[in-house]
Amino acid sequence: MKDKDTPLQNAGINTRLAHIGYSPSDYHGFVNPPVVHASTVLFRDARTMETHDQKYTYGTRGTPTTDALCEAIDALEGSAGTVLVPSGLAAVTVPFLAFLSAGDHALVVDSVYGPTRFFCDTMLKRLGVEVEYYDPLIGAGIEQVIRPNTRLVHTEAPGSNTFEMQDIPAISTAAHRHGCVVTMDNTWATPLYFKPLDHGVDISIHAATKYPAGHSDVLMGTVSANAAHWQKLLDAHGQLGICGTPDDAYQVLRGLRTMGVRLERHQESALAIAQWLEGREEVARVLHPALPSFPSHALWKRDFKGSSGIFSFVLAVDSPEKFKAKAQAFLDALRIFGLGYSWGGFESLALHVKLNDRRITKAPTEGPVLRLQIGLEDVTDIKADIEKGFAAAKEV
Repeated sequence: MKDKDTPLQNAGINTRLAHIGYSPSDYHGFVNPPVVHASTVLFRDARTMETHDQKYTYGTRGTPTTDALCEAIDALEGSAGTVLVPSGLAAVTVPFLAFLSAGDHALVVDSVYGPTRFFCDTMLKRLGVEVEYYDPLIGAGIEQVIRPNTRLVHTEAPGSNTFEMQDIPAISTAAHRHGCVVTMDNTWATPLYFKPLDHGVDISIHAATKYPAGHSDVLMGTVSANAAHWQKLLDAHGQLGICGTPDDAYQVLRGLRTMGVRLERHQESALAIAQWLEGREEVARVLHPALPSFPSHALWKRDFKGSSGIFSFVLAVDSPEKFKAKAQAFLDALRIFGLGYSWGGFESLALHVKLNDRRITKAPTEGPVLRLQIGLEDVTDIKADIEKGFAAAKEV
């Protein structure tokens, strides 16, 4: 059943997730789309081969399987088109390469995903693009740092690891007055809890590795554009030859069907843990935008429909010399939490956040920052595991 069909237009999100992007009637009634593996696609005659006047022309330009996922993402984003790429980082770098040229200036939020910063400071710099990092709380004040050659403003809300919120509508409005493209990494909220294009963003970016896939076994990114920027994004995607595979698209589409109910559980459990941590003497503060105590909570409440399962807290440590030792003791004592990167899967994860690359938004001084991905385990068991971590850190 296609999203454009009348029964889905006003349906709830879980109903839509169960049906968007693929019609069983297209493939003999099978509930899930077939995995179409392709490199070569045959043309019916020489004229068609010359003009490319058929839907599929080569494996890098899409298959029925990848199209099914793209159509589902478009239905969620309200976008003119979506491209698939092999990772969340590629979902950031492809639009940067599409819309930036040598001599251009780009503004990137200082609380950006670490690998995005590394790409900006290395490859973009080598290609002649100047990147300037700005305060995530700048809001409409971003107009003061836009230059005549500023071509792109990159946002991420909440910010990586420290979860600062951004005033996306204000930033987008100011950027558009100067002809800038606005991109947003919206992986934390997914389009279920925030739809960037509805708030003025031109390019919406997701690491589908996270909540859409949901099982810690797929790498994929999605990039969705509004009508004004879709063709340029599509052209760059084709020129770079970067594409998502049919197998991974199938896995992500399957994960998408349960993303709504999984996100509800992630949100509920993470908030319960975050609220519990606020009352612990071992915790200096909790960095979760859905908590009323969080400095930019009002922005989250105004624009977002929900929160996901990842947040950080600052472990209360008296001496900076003990930050690392106590953080590692806490992590090493955990048994339910895995120590690993990424998030969005069914399992809880933890890590010690490194913030020494920040230019403006400096690291908290009260102690080390520990990031928690709250999985689908029972909250009682998660709390007991964190208690083990606190006990171990106290002994250091």
